Amino acid sequence: MHSVIDWLSNKVAPSMKKFVDRPWVATIADSMQKIIPFILAGSLIFLYNVFRSYIPALPDLSNISNFTFGMLGILISYLIASEAMEKLNHPQYLQTAGLTAVATFLIAINPRIDAKGIFTAEFSRFGATGLLVGMLTGLVVAIIFNLWGKLHLLESSSIPDFVVGWINTIIPILLNVALFSIIVFMNKLDPFKLINLVFSPLQSFGQTLPGFLLLSLIPTFLYTLGISSWSFNAVSTPIFMAGITANIAAVAAGRPATNISTSEVMFTTALITMGGMGATLTLNILMLFAKSTRLKAIGRICIIPSIFNINEPIMFSTPVVMTPILMIPTWINAITGPLIVWIVMRLHWLNIPSKMIQIGQIPAPFSSVMITEDLRAVIWYVVLFIVYLATWYPFFKVYDHQLVEEESHQES
Repeated sequence: MHSVIDWLSNKVAPSMKKFVDRPWVATIADSMQKIIPFILAGSLIFLYNVFRSYIPALPDLSNISNFTFGMLGILISYLIASEAMEKLNHPQYLQTAGLTAVATFLIAINPRIDAKGIFTAEFSRFGATGLLVGMLTGLVVAIIFNLWGKLHLLESSSIPDFVVGWINTIIPILLNVALFSIIVFMNKLDPFKLINLVFSPLQSFGQTLPGFLLLSLIPTFLYTLGISSWSFNAVSTPIFMAGITANIAAVAAGRPATNISTSEVMFTTALITMGGMGATLTLNILMLFAKSTRLKAIGRICIIPSIFNINEPIMFSTPVVMTPILMIPTWINAITGPLIVWIVMRLHWLNIPSKMIQIGQIPAPFSSVMITEDLRAVIWYVVLFIVYLATWYPFFKVYDHQLVEEESHQES
């Protein structure tokens, strides 16, 4: 075990950190993090609609959701292009590249402009279903601006600097807009359909049991190595967004929700992430009764954040991160929790969420019932609580004993 952990800490963790710190990877990860407030803003409206379903007199606020959550595709195109310019040291293109990405995104969703100049496009393409399109248009724009920026054209000439700046901005704008115009308007191709077709196997795999387990285990594994799980959002967010969007549409059309791989199931219900990623709430409760003075003190400090599913304090102060005896149960929980939830939802013993609510800091089991709209969520919360408690207990006892011995040696 020591050799495995030594390999993880000295080989895997540094390599993974080096990978996620690369400009292009960091660009996507940081952009996905920056778009979360728009997702949460839309979530608040979906949460409001839960109350509105019981009080119809409340005003309809759907347009707030439409122009926050419903704009994810176009917003991410801007963020990725501008974030890439910052990461690649092209500050002169920061805003221009982002705005160019917005223009190319509008072309990529295959709009129609009639003889009267009226612009029409499917509104759904601006939102979660256009997330992949936004990511890729942002990346293409960033690549072209990056390559052009490396040429340093006319920078040593006698031409005035402001003129050189105009030339070096206008040309990559024209290249990007021309490229997408040729694809869409001249060749009559629909990038939206093509991109979603290419990535449909990934989306489909994400909605399988193995895909669901990996979407839980991989970010949890990275987290225990001290690597932010945000770095995995570029993979998981499009899958989760597509899943919940399809569920919402299915229920609106009178069909049942079928996609389990959603952020609502993985995070907001707090059945899988009970107390935070790796289901650390029961560990925190055990720590309240620890024999180790240090462990008990940390448990008391961290219990309030844990109740609200915030576990950074316990992960880094216990620490769970890079502590072999505590990393293992964290990984186990990242498999058993999703497995149980998948089974009970597939057997129709618990409703699959059909509302986009991603406010993950609502304490469970209140959030569990709210998101699933199913009182049986309380039963499964208790079942999973017992499973997680049983998983943590033997590892916690060993770790607690180790700390007690260390503390006794320090006192003597």
